[in-house]
Amino acid sequence: MAFALVAAAVALTNTMPAQAGDRLGWTGGVTQVEGAAGGGLVPWALIGGLGTDAQVGASGSVTYVSTQDFSLRSAGASIDVANRIEISVARQRFDAGSVVSGLTLGQDIVGLKVRLAGDAVFDPDQWLPQIALGAQWKRTLDFEVIPRAVGATRGADVDWYIAATKVYFAALAGRNVIIDATLRRSSANQFGLLGFGGDAGGYRVNPEASAAVWLNDDVLLGAEYRHKPNNLSVFRENSAEDLFLAWAPVKNVALTAAWTDLGSVAGKPVQRGIYISVWLGY
Repeated sequence: MAFALVAAAVALTNTMPAQAGDRLGWTGGVTQVEGAAGGGLVPWALIGGLGTDAQVGASGSVTYVSTQDFSLRSAGASIDVANRIEISVARQRFDAGSVVSGLTLGQDIVGLKVRLAGDAVFDPDQWLPQIALGAQWKRTLDFEVIPRAVGATRGADVDWYIAATKVYFAALAGRNVIIDATLRRSSANQFGLLGFGGDAGGYRVNPEASAAVWLNDDVLLGAEYRHKPNNLSVFRENSAEDLFLAWAPVKNVALTAAWTDLGSVAGKPVQRGIYISVWLGY
C-alpha cells in the first residue's frame, strides 16, 4: 500500500504546475501526530500544505510529546494535490524505558485523505462543512518485542476515518472559530504503538473532535478530544485530550505548544505533559 501511494503521488505531481503556496494561511491546519493535516491529535477535513486547486502543495512537521513516564518523537510529511488529495507519511518512536529498561517502540504510518465535498473556508454562507474521507495504514515496528506479548493480534492495520470541518467567521465575540468532528474505525492499541486488536476487543468506531478560536490572525487557541479503542485487558486505555496554542508568524510556519492528557499508558496511570510541534508548508 505504501509503494502504491508513493507512486500515485509521483504521477499526480507530474501532471500539476510546480508552483504552490497561494492558499491563505491556516487553510491546511497543522500536522497531527500521525501525519495528516489537522490539530495535534485529530485529523481534520482540511488538505495539508498551501497549494490551490491548480497546484501541488507540501508540508512537513516534527513533534515531541513528553509525559511523566514516556516520550514520543514523530516526524511527518505530505504531498497535497489540487486541494483535494493528501498523501502523507510519518514515523513515530516511543520511549517506554519506564516499563522495560531501554525499550523503544515505534510505528510507520502512510496516510491518504480525499476531500469529498464542501469547503471549510471559502463557502461561509453554506451550511455544508468540508468533508473528507481518510485512511492511515500503520505498521508497528517492534511487534514481536512487546505488543504480541501483551495480547495484540496484529502488527499492521488500517484506520479509516471521516472528518467534517468548518470555519465560522466572527462567531465568538467577533473572532473566527474552527470546529471539526471526526469518526474513526480503528483497532489500534495506543495509536498503534502496541499493535492492533486484542483479547478485550477489536474494531471500534471512535469519536474525535476539535474546536479552536483565533485570538488574532496569527494565534489559534483550541482543544481536542480523541476516544481510543480498549482492546487489551492487561493495559486499559483512556481517551486523549489536549489544550493547544498555535502561532503562525508567517503563513508557511506554525509552532504549536499544548498540554496533553493521554490517560493511562502501558499500565502507567494519568500520563499528562507537554506537546511541541513545528510545521512547515507551501
